Amino acid sequence: MGRFVVLTLNGLTEGAIYAAMALALVMIWRATRVVNFAQGAMAMFTTYLALFALERGAPYWAAFIVALLCGLLLGAVVERVLVRPVESAPPLNVVILTLGVLLVLEALAPMLFGGQIRSFPAAFSIVGMRVGSLAIPFSPFDLFTLGSVLGLMVILLLLFQKTDLGLRMRAAAFNAEVSRLLGIRVGRMLTLGWALASMVGALAGVLIAPSLLLYPTYMDQVLVFGFTGAILGGLDSPPGAVVGGLAIGFALSYVGGYFGSDLETVGALVILVAVLMIRPRGLFAWQSQRQV
Repeated sequence: MGRFVVLTLNGLTEGAIYAAMALALVMIWRATRVVNFAQGAMAMFTTYLALFALERGAPYWAAFIVALLCGLLLGAVVERVLVRPVESAPPLNVVILTLGVLLVLEALAPMLFGGQIRSFPAAFSIVGMRVGSLAIPFSPFDLFTLGSVLGLMVILLLLFQKTDLGLRMRAAAFNAEVSRLLGIRVGRMLTLGWALASMVGALAGVLIAPSLLLYPTYMDQVLVFGFTGAILGGLDSPPGAVVGGLAIGFALSYVGGYFGSDLETVGALVILVAVLMIRPRGLFAWQSQRQV
Protein backbone atom coordinates (compact mmCIF):
# COMPACT_ATOMS: atom_id res chain seq x y z
CA MET A 1 0.00 0.00 0.00
CA GLY A 2 2.88 2.34 0.81
CA ARG A 3 4.36 1.76 -2.63
CA PHE A 4 1.04 2.56 -4.27
CA VAL A 5 0.85 5.88 -2.38
CA VAL A 6 4.39 6.80 -3.42
CA LEU A 7 3.67 5.99 -7.07
CA THR A 8 0.39 7.91 -6.94
CA LEU A 9 2.02 11.05 -5.57
CA ASN A 10 4.85 10.77 -8.08
CA GLY A 11 2.34 10.33 -10.89
CA LEU A 12 0.42 13.39 -9.70
CA THR A 13 3.52 15.59 -9.91
CA GLU A 14 4.71 14.30 -13.27
CA GLY A 15 1.17 14.26 -14.62
CA ALA A 16 0.81 17.97 -13.85
CA ILE A 17 3.85 18.68 -16.04
CA TYR A 18 2.54 16.46 -18.84
CA ALA A 19 -0.78 18.28 -18.50
CA ALA A 20 0.99 21.62 -18.98
CA MET A 21 2.69 20.35 -22.13
CA ALA A 22 -0.58 18.84 -23.40
CA LEU A 23 -2.36 22.14 -22.77
CA ALA A 24 0.30 24.02 -24.74
CA LEU A 25 -0.12 21.65 -27.69
CA VAL A 26 -3.92 21.94 -27.55
CA MET A 27 -3.83 25.76 -27.48
CA ILE A 28 -1.85 25.88 -30.73
CA TRP A 29 -3.91 23.10 -32.32
CA ARG A 30 -7.17 24.93 -31.60
CA ALA A 31 -5.77 28.14 -33.10
CA THR A 32 -4.02 26.81 -36.22
CA ARG A 33 -4.83 23.09 -36.56
CA VAL A 34 -1.11 22.37 -36.29
CA VAL A 35 0.72 20.17 -33.79
CA ASN A 36 3.79 22.11 -32.69
CA PHE A 37 6.49 19.45 -32.42
CA ALA A 38 8.98 22.18 -31.48
CA GLN A 39 7.14 22.84 -28.21
CA GLY A 40 9.55 20.74 -26.15
CA ALA A 41 12.65 22.23 -27.75
CA MET A 42 11.32 25.74 -27.15
CA ALA A 43 10.80 24.88 -23.47
CA MET A 44 14.31 23.44 -23.30
CA PHE A 45 15.83 26.59 -24.76
CA THR A 46 14.03 28.89 -22.34
CA THR A 47 15.17 26.71 -19.44
CA TYR A 48 18.77 27.13 -20.59
CA LEU A 49 18.20 30.89 -20.62
CA ALA A 50 16.94 30.68 -17.04
CA LEU A 51 20.06 28.71 -16.04
CA PHE A 52 22.22 31.29 -17.81
CA ALA A 53 20.58 34.00 -15.69
CA LEU A 54 21.15 31.96 -12.52
CA GLU A 55 24.83 31.49 -13.32
CA ARG A 56 25.16 35.25 -13.77
CA GLY A 57 23.94 35.85 -10.22
CA ALA A 58 20.21 36.32 -10.74
CA PRO A 59 17.98 35.00 -7.92
CA TYR A 60 15.87 31.92 -8.64
CA TRP A 61 12.59 33.80 -9.00
CA ALA A 62 14.10 36.28 -11.44
CA ALA A 63 15.38 33.37 -13.55
CA PHE A 64 11.96 31.73 -13.28
CA ILE A 65 10.32 34.85 -14.69
CA VAL A 66 13.03 35.06 -17.38
CA ALA A 67 12.07 31.57 -18.56
CA LEU A 68 8.36 32.43 -18.75
CA LEU A 69 8.92 35.78 -20.50
CA CYS A 70 11.39 34.26 -22.95
CA GLY A 71 8.88 31.51 -23.66
CA LEU A 72 6.22 34.13 -24.32
CA LEU A 73 8.56 36.03 -26.68
CA LEU A 74 9.88 32.92 -28.44
CA GLY A 75 6.37 31.67 -29.19
CA ALA A 76 5.39 35.04 -30.65
CA VAL A 77 8.54 35.22 -32.80
CA VAL A 78 8.12 31.68 -34.14
CA GLU A 79 4.51 32.36 -35.12
CA ARG A 80 5.16 35.82 -36.57
CA VAL A 81 8.41 35.12 -38.44
CA LEU A 82 8.20 31.44 -39.39
CA VAL A 83 4.61 30.20 -39.23
CA ARG A 84 2.78 33.28 -40.56
CA PRO A 85 4.38 33.19 -44.06
CA VAL A 86 3.25 29.56 -44.60
CA GLU A 87 -0.13 29.67 -42.85
CA SER A 88 -1.97 29.29 -46.18
CA ALA A 89 0.19 26.34 -47.21
CA PRO A 90 -0.89 22.71 -46.63
CA PRO A 91 -0.84 21.78 -42.91
CA LEU A 92 1.99 19.30 -43.48
CA ASN A 93 4.28 22.18 -44.44
CA VAL A 94 3.80 23.82 -41.05
CA VAL A 95 4.35 20.50 -39.25
CA ILE A 96 7.65 20.05 -41.10
CA LEU A 97 8.51 23.64 -40.19
CA THR A 98 8.02 22.92 -36.47
CA LEU A 99 10.24 19.85 -36.80
CA GLY A 100 12.86 22.10 -38.37
CA VAL A 101 12.58 24.53 -35.44
CA LEU A 102 13.06 21.58 -33.08
CA LEU A 103 16.25 20.50 -34.84
CA VAL A 104 17.63 24.06 -34.98
CA LEU A 105 17.04 24.73 -31.27
CA GLU A 106 18.47 21.37 -30.21
CA ALA A 107 21.56 22.08 -32.32
CA LEU A 108 21.85 25.70 -31.17
CA ALA A 109 21.58 24.94 -27.44
CA PRO A 110 24.86 22.97 -27.12
CA MET A 111 26.63 25.56 -29.27
CA LEU A 112 25.59 28.36 -26.92
CA PHE A 113 25.40 26.63 -23.53
CA GLY A 114 27.39 23.39 -23.92
CA GLY A 115 26.12 19.88 -24.48
CA GLN A 116 27.01 18.35 -21.13
CA ILE A 117 24.38 17.27 -18.63
CA ARG A 118 23.83 20.02 -16.06
CA SER A 119 21.85 20.32 -12.88
CA PHE A 120 19.07 22.83 -12.41
CA PRO A 121 18.10 24.05 -8.94
CA ALA A 122 14.67 23.55 -7.46
CA ALA A 123 12.69 26.39 -5.92
CA PHE A 124 12.09 24.45 -2.71
CA SER A 125 13.35 21.34 -0.98
CA ILE A 126 12.96 18.07 -2.87
CA VAL A 127 12.96 16.05 0.36
CA GLY A 128 9.61 14.53 1.34
CA MET A 129 7.54 16.38 3.93
CA ARG A 130 6.77 15.20 7.45
CA VAL A 131 3.50 15.65 9.31
CA GLY A 132 4.23 14.80 12.92
CA SER A 133 5.84 11.37 12.88
CA LEU A 134 4.41 10.53 9.44
CA ALA A 135 6.73 10.87 6.44
CA ILE A 136 4.93 11.85 3.24
CA PRO A 137 6.72 11.11 -0.06
CA PHE A 138 5.68 14.50 -1.43
CA SER A 139 8.22 17.31 -1.28
CA PRO A 140 7.61 21.07 -1.04
CA PHE A 141 8.87 21.36 -4.62
CA ASP A 142 6.31 18.76 -5.74
CA LEU A 143 3.63 20.85 -4.07
CA PHE A 144 4.96 23.97 -5.80
CA THR A 145 4.98 22.15 -9.15
CA LEU A 146 1.38 21.02 -8.78
CA GLY A 147 0.22 24.42 -7.53
CA SER A 148 2.02 26.31 -10.33
CA VAL A 149 0.53 24.20 -13.10
CA LEU A 150 -2.98 24.23 -11.65
CA GLY A 151 -2.77 27.98 -10.95
CA LEU A 152 -1.70 28.75 -14.50
CA MET A 153 -4.47 26.55 -15.87
CA VAL A 154 -7.06 28.39 -13.78
CA ILE A 155 -5.72 31.73 -15.05
CA LEU A 156 -5.93 30.55 -18.66
CA LEU A 157 -9.44 29.21 -18.09
CA LEU A 158 -10.57 32.56 -16.71
CA LEU A 159 -8.85 34.34 -19.59
CA PHE A 160 -10.64 32.32 -22.25
CA GLN A 161 -14.03 32.11 -20.55
CA LYS A 162 -14.42 35.44 -18.73
CA THR A 163 -12.61 38.14 -20.72
CA ASP A 164 -13.19 39.89 -24.03
CA LEU A 165 -9.64 39.07 -25.10
CA GLY A 166 -10.24 35.38 -24.50
CA LEU A 167 -13.49 35.56 -26.46
CA ARG A 168 -11.68 37.17 -29.40
CA MET A 169 -8.99 34.49 -29.30
CA ARG A 170 -11.59 31.71 -29.30
CA ALA A 171 -13.47 33.35 -32.16
CA ALA A 172 -10.29 33.75 -34.22
CA ALA A 173 -9.45 30.09 -33.71
CA PHE A 174 -12.96 28.90 -34.51
CA ASN A 175 -13.58 30.94 -37.69
CA ALA A 176 -10.89 33.34 -38.85
CA GLU A 177 -12.84 34.77 -41.79
CA VAL A 178 -15.96 35.65 -39.80
CA SER A 179 -13.75 37.06 -37.03
CA ARG A 180 -12.06 39.39 -39.52
CA LEU A 181 -15.46 40.62 -40.68
CA LEU A 182 -16.30 41.39 -37.06
CA GLY A 183 -13.17 43.53 -36.71
CA ILE A 184 -11.03 41.05 -34.77
CA ARG A 185 -7.32 41.20 -35.56
CA VAL A 186 -6.92 37.48 -36.20
CA GLY A 187 -3.17 37.68 -36.77
CA ARG A 188 -2.58 39.25 -33.36
CA MET A 189 -4.82 36.68 -31.71
CA LEU A 190 -2.88 33.80 -33.28
CA THR A 191 0.42 35.35 -32.22
CA LEU A 192 -0.86 35.73 -28.68
CA GLY A 193 -2.07 32.13 -28.70
CA TRP A 194 1.36 30.84 -29.72
CA ALA A 195 3.01 33.08 -27.13
CA LEU A 196 0.80 31.82 -24.29
CA ALA A 197 1.27 28.20 -25.36
CA SER A 198 5.03 28.67 -25.42
CA MET A 199 4.92 30.21 -21.94
CA VAL A 200 3.01 27.18 -20.62
CA GLY A 201 5.65 24.93 -22.19
CA ALA A 202 8.42 27.02 -20.62
CA LEU A 203 6.81 26.50 -17.22
CA ALA A 204 6.84 22.74 -17.79
CA GLY A 205 10.51 22.90 -18.80
CA VAL A 206 11.60 24.75 -15.66
CA LEU A 207 9.57 22.50 -13.35
CA ILE A 208 10.80 19.18 -14.78
CA ALA A 209 14.47 20.21 -15.16
CA PRO A 210 15.51 19.55 -11.51
CA SER A 211 14.45 15.90 -11.76
CA LEU A 212 15.46 15.10 -15.37
CA LEU A 213 18.61 17.30 -15.35
CA LEU A 214 19.30 19.70 -18.18
CA TYR A 215 20.61 18.70 -21.62
CA PRO A 216 19.54 19.64 -25.16
CA THR A 217 17.05 16.79 -25.66
CA TYR A 218 15.68 16.43 -22.15
CA MET A 219 12.21 17.73 -23.13
CA ASP A 220 11.69 15.27 -26.01
CA GLN A 221 10.29 12.62 -23.68
CA VAL A 222 8.04 15.17 -21.97
CA LEU A 223 6.74 16.26 -25.38
CA VAL A 224 5.88 12.66 -26.31
CA PHE A 225 4.03 12.03 -23.05
CA GLY A 226 2.32 15.44 -23.23
CA PHE A 227 1.21 14.72 -26.80
CA THR A 228 -0.15 11.35 -25.67
CA GLY A 229 -2.09 13.12 -22.92
CA ALA A 230 -3.47 15.62 -25.44
CA ILE A 231 -4.63 12.79 -27.72
CA LEU A 232 -6.14 10.98 -24.74
CA GLY A 233 -8.17 14.00 -23.66
CA GLY A 234 -8.87 15.33 -27.15
CA LEU A 235 -6.87 17.87 -29.14
CA ASP A 236 -9.84 20.26 -29.15
CA SER A 237 -10.43 20.16 -25.39
CA PRO A 238 -8.23 22.12 -22.95
CA PRO A 239 -9.89 20.42 -19.92
CA GLY A 240 -9.32 17.10 -21.66
CA ALA A 241 -5.63 17.95 -22.06
CA VAL A 242 -5.33 18.50 -18.32
CA VAL A 243 -7.13 15.25 -17.48
CA GLY A 244 -5.21 13.37 -20.16
CA GLY A 245 -1.85 14.64 -18.91
CA LEU A 246 -2.65 13.67 -15.33
CA ALA A 247 -3.87 10.25 -16.48
CA ILE A 248 -0.63 9.66 -18.39
CA GLY A 249 1.36 10.69 -15.33
CA PHE A 250 -0.46 8.17 -13.13
CA ALA A 251 -0.28 5.41 -15.75
CA LEU A 252 3.45 5.82 -16.38
CA SER A 253 4.19 5.98 -12.67
CA TYR A 254 2.36 2.72 -12.05
CA VAL A 255 3.92 1.01 -15.07
CA GLY A 256 7.41 2.15 -14.10
CA GLY A 257 6.92 1.25 -10.44
CA TYR A 258 5.44 -2.20 -10.90
CA PHE A 259 6.91 -3.37 -14.22
CA GLY A 260 10.12 -1.37 -14.62
CA SER A 261 11.02 2.07 -15.97
CA ASP A 262 12.05 0.58 -19.32
CA LEU A 263 8.40 -0.13 -20.06
CA GLU A 264 7.13 3.42 -19.45
CA THR A 265 7.41 4.43 -23.11
CA VAL A 266 5.77 1.18 -24.17
CA GLY A 267 2.95 1.91 -21.71
CA ALA A 268 2.41 5.34 -23.26
CA LEU A 269 2.33 3.79 -26.73
CA VAL A 270 -0.24 1.19 -25.65
CA ILE A 271 -2.46 3.91 -24.16
CA LEU A 272 -2.16 6.03 -27.32
CA VAL A 273 -3.02 3.14 -29.65
CA ALA A 274 -5.94 2.05 -27.46
CA VAL A 275 -7.45 5.54 -27.40
CA LEU A 276 -7.02 5.99 -31.16
CA MET A 277 -8.78 2.66 -31.76
CA ILE A 278 -11.65 3.17 -29.33
CA ARG A 279 -12.20 6.94 -29.43
CA PRO A 280 -10.00 8.57 -32.09
CA ARG A 281 -11.05 12.15 -31.24
CA GLY A 282 -10.22 11.76 -27.53
CA LEU A 283 -12.23 11.12 -24.42
CA PHE A 284 -13.45 14.72 -24.11
CA ALA A 285 -14.08 15.50 -27.78
CA TRP A 286 -17.86 15.71 -27.33
CA GLN A 287 -17.48 18.32 -24.59
CA SER A 288 -15.26 20.54 -26.76
CA GLN A 289 -17.78 20.40 -29.60
CA ARG A 290 -20.59 21.53 -27.31
CA GLN A 291 -18.48 24.37 -25.87
CA VAL A 292 -17.63 25.70 -29.34
